[in-house]
Amino acid sequence: MKVLRALAVPAVLLLAFELYARQVGAQSDAIAPPSAALRAFGRALADGSLWQATAFTLGATALGLLIGAAGGVLLGIVLGLVPRAARASFLSIEVLRPVPSVALIPLAMLVFGFGLTMEVSVIAFATFWPMLVLAQAAARQIEPRLLEVAAALQLSPVSRLTQIVIPAMLPRLFVALRLGVAIALVVAVTVEIAANPHGMGYAIMIAQQSLDPALMLAWLFWTGVVGYAINAGALALQHAATRRMGALA
Repeated sequence: MKVLRALAVPAVLLLAFELYARQVGAQSDAIAPPSAALRAFGRALADGSLWQATAFTLGATALGLLIGAAGGVLLGIVLGLVPRAARASFLSIEVLRPVPSVALIPLAMLVFGFGLTMEVSVIAFATFWPMLVLAQAAARQIEPRLLEVAAALQLSPVSRLTQIVIPAMLPRLFVALRLGVAIALVVAVTVEIAANPHGMGYAIMIAQQSLDPALMLAWLFWTGVVGYAINAGALALQHAATRRMGALA
């Protein structure tokens, strides 16, 4: 019953758009009814272009997020636990962090050319900063007694990181991860629309340039579905990790 209530508003909107596109926008090159978009989606699914473009975008998203998150979390932990390092790097971070990731596309193209490496570099830059800021805030909020216990036990830096710091930060790190996943997918599609002739973003642009609004809407819908699935997966992973930590505690 809850699912039906949740689907009621989207169904009404789709029906209204279907009627509008069939009547008012029948001669438009920019509007297509959802039924035509569904048929275009089926064709893309059948010829394999849907899976090929989706695999490229998801691969670039995952690799860029992995690089950006790893660097951001590690540096954030250092800055969160070492106030002197945080003060020394404050100006550099505040100058670089506001730089829009898409502004790096021309530079990335000069350095890496077209392809996966260029896209991954821009995604990694975009996800590095939110992961850094949230990891730094999480490290600052670690209970001081936990760090005192680690010092009393004379744990090595690696043991302190894996046994004390990261478990204490884990719930907040998952929040950062969900934010990073959303940013990574948005940047990936943006790079593909603007510069990289691969992936879902490029497919959307090609459909638009071919005056095929049905296919363009199909790709837009699919991009939304992929984003929703990734966010749901990250949320499920967060809940599973939280339950496991509770069971271990």
